[in-house]
Amino acid sequence: MRVLTYNVLAEQYADGGARYERIAEGLRELDADVIALQEVPIERVADLVGEGYALAPHPNTDDDGIGACLASRFPVRAVHVVDLHVTERSRGFPWAGAVVAELDTPLGPVVVVNHKPNWAFGLERERELQAVATVRFLERYPDSTPLVLLGDLDATPDAASIRFLTGKQSLDGVSTCFQDAWAAVHDSADGFTFTPENPLVHNGDMPLDPGRRIDYVMVRSGSHGPGLEVAACDRAFDRPRRGRWCSDHFAVVADLRRPARAPGSTQWLREFRPA
Repeated sequence: MRVLTYNVLAEQYADGGARYERIAEGLRELDADVIALQEVPIERVADLVGEGYALAPHPNTDDDGIGACLASRFPVRAVHVVDLHVTERSRGFPWAGAVVAELDTPLGPVVVVNHKPNWAFGLERERELQAVATVRFLERYPDSTPLVLLGDLDATPDAASIRFLTGKQSLDGVSTCFQDAWAAVHDSADGFTFTPENPLVHNGDMPLDPGRRIDYVMVRSGSHGPGLEVAACDRAFDRPRRGRWCSDHFAVVADLRRPARAPGSTQWLREFRPA
């Protein structure tokens, strides 16, 4: 199963029409089964992802119709929404929220989340509360259900909200553990997804940003490890396409599969006989 997350930058910026043509071409080439888009005009999602996808948009948008949307080529059994307006400060970002989709896939039932917290630098407290709210909702799914979290999380791996999601610390009496797909494949490689090497960042609202990895694919772990194996994880749209940068973010794409042996299985150990 191939999954992808991408903040496409609102269409009104940087000649969005030309950018979106290239994004649509690139998405068809990448051929992801599940796509999480952020900062996207909801009315344009179907054009970007192409035919054959069921759409689960975030219910709220800003005044320009910008929001987030999850697209799946697998049948969608149910969709749930987690409201992430957790403080008064968070209400300044209308489409903060998480969409949780229950999918029927060739791997069996899989739950996929498009999680979008507040973006501003000084709102890590809100991002912490938002991560906890989404995780509390996801506790209804047993460890045996593979669960994938996608999104532009607007926090670096050392931030408390990401440390919480990846099992390095608890927050508000809650703990969880998701495997960061990029780190699973690339270890300590930076993998920046928002970098001034991209002129849309350097010339945008954050010209002094030194570069950050803030877009993620994550797989929830049970007691013995992640429910799906990360077979590959790479950036996409990380160079100009036909002479034009497609967004101020790079996408993250990952191939996930059932592990050859389920975590927690000790059958091999029971059957092992030393020579």
